[in-house]
Amino acid sequence: MTLRRRVAICGAWIESCSFSGQRSTRHDFTRLNDRALLERRYPFLLDGALARRTDVDWLPLVHSRALPGGPIEAATYDKLQEEILALLRAHSPIDGVVLDVHGAMLVEGRTDVEAGLASRVREAVGDRALIAAVEDLHGNTTAGLVDKVDLVTAFRTAPHEDETETRLRACEQLLSCFDHDVSPWRAWVRVPMLVTGERSSTRCDPAKRLYELASTFGGHDGVIDASIWMGYPWQDEARSAVTVVATGTDPISVRDAARALAAACWEERDGFVFDSPVGSARECIEQALRSGTRPFLVSDTGDNPTAGGRGDSSYFLARLLEQPDLVAGRHTAICASIADASAVAACVEAGIGSQVALVLRPPSPGEPPIELRGEVAAVLLGDALGGDEAVVAVGGSSCVLTSRRKPFHLVSDFTDLALDPAAVDLTVVKIGYLEPELHAIAAAHMLALTPGAVDQELSRLDYRHVIRPIHPLDTFSSEPSLEPVVFGPRRSGNATMTAGHS
Repeated sequence: MTLRRRVAICGAWIESCSFSGQRSTRHDFTRLNDRALLERRYPFLLDGALARRTDVDWLPLVHSRALPGGPIEAATYDKLQEEILALLRAHSPIDGVVLDVHGAMLVEGRTDVEAGLASRVREAVGDRALIAAVEDLHGNTTAGLVDKVDLVTAFRTAPHEDETETRLRACEQLLSCFDHDVSPWRAWVRVPMLVTGERSSTRCDPAKRLYELASTFGGHDGVIDASIWMGYPWQDEARSAVTVVATGTDPISVRDAARALAAACWEERDGFVFDSPVGSARECIEQALRSGTRPFLVSDTGDNPTAGGRGDSSYFLARLLEQPDLVAGRHTAICASIADASAVAACVEAGIGSQVALVLRPPSPGEPPIELRGEVAAVLLGDALGGDEAVVAVGGSSCVLTSRRKPFHLVSDFTDLALDPAAVDLTVVKIGYLEPELHAIAAAHMLALTPGAVDQELSRLDYRHVIRPIHPLDTFSSEPSLEPVVFGPRRSGNATMTAGHS
């Protein structure tokens, strides 16, 4: 009789910014379960080699995900966690868990939330079950989490083009441990560095080189997986830092792999660069208008909602409205977007072709509010992300307003509003490094180092809880210890596995 393993899939996913001043609630999360969870996040379990295994029952319990934002309200998180735990208990016995979390979730009044969730999941399924955690490479992964799971792996690309591949790798590694009766060793290292996502793009070195190095360790010589977390620097917690984890069958091998990767990260600490030219908002505007290159995209990095920014800053719009050629219509620009539900409602009520006079929040402390006077050029109702949306034309600028924070990652985000980045001199989008579709169309791109909750200039942020010293905020009087913390197997098992998945 074939032994059937019962493997649950569950998790909660958000990247939480300490500096945004916002709070994330249940309404910010999209919940998936059953077949919808497999279709959206684990399609290889519906069609593929793992789907055809007759010795495994996959249990897609629940997964909740939100756009990056502020800390989660405690009551909201308690409900998310309890749903996961209740479903695990209801489906007992559980042989394995794929714990699908970001790694930078923050809850009001609590710290190291993913480690806490992993601990509660461990209590629910027991020490005999194998738990494989899968995370974003921008997570802040702690020893507390690594202690409670058996395997943990992370994305290897930024922008993230390997999310499904990473979840597949986690599932394969979990099943391989079942097949070979392995309970892995884990080695964890904290590297005292803060690196912004825009400086850790794997489109260029040193991040590209580091992730290529990480991939060489997995699958042989006693190492199942080796991963690097560049971390999430806009979270003011003790855990905020670069981290490295290696898992495998041999304690010496996983220790050495983690130590080598940590040393490589520290060696590169001054080499992390932006993958595009940078400048102030004014410098980016001037460069775009001079160049004549189209599409010319500029990232408004300080208010990037996909990094946890508020998405409501008018800072860049204010700089556009200072430019005489844009005001006169001799040059053209798109500014996407500013989240302001009341301004959108006023545009919807006025209707397309009407003149509106809107007051937007001040661009920065000490500046007056923005007075936006122009024509409603487009209205879109009920967008899945942005809610209701409107375009206000002011001189040569088209300002996109949304009722909810929305990242503009796709060309269709613009064309749905009758806007074309190739038809204007400059397109400003609240983003960091360009997501794949925008990267593909951009003839030129600059990063504007604008102020905001996710400021690229980390020294401008008020850190109170990160462990000091930390690069680049501090200088070091001596080299930091990069000695791994090694965790032993949670249960007895055969430690001769040579397979694995890199």
